Amino acid sequence: QVQLVQSGGGPVQAGGSLRLSCAASGYALDRKCLAWFRQSPDQSRKGIARIYVDKDEKDYDDSVEGRFTISQDKDKDTVYLEMKDLKPEDNGLYYCAARPWPCSWFDKVFDYWGQGTQVTVSS
Repeated sequence: QVQLVQSGGGPVQAGGSLRLSCAASGYALDRKCLAWFRQSPDQSRKGIARIYVDKDEKDYDDSVEGRFTISQDKDKDTVYLEMKDLKPEDNGLYYCAARPWPCSWFDKVFDYWGQGTQVTVSS
């Protein structure tokens, strides 16, 4: 059974930092794309960071470029999202998702999803 289990998140003040984790089980991350999506209130899910596992190539949405860092620990089959200088507009439900290469920003093509974790940034 494939599972992506998320941890981290929670409330934080503007300017603060959080780290999200996404641990895969039953699913080897070799040649996979792992992405983080954010669903803000009244908006659809939007891809904000993605990584080609193995190649360690990373891409970011403009809204998080320079503030968020996606990384991987292949030994733990885990991908992280380090979030710094958080802003109220970063509020939302964050999901990790996985699919085989190539990467995409389109949520419909991802095969597996984490359970979601809430990030609440207060000003």
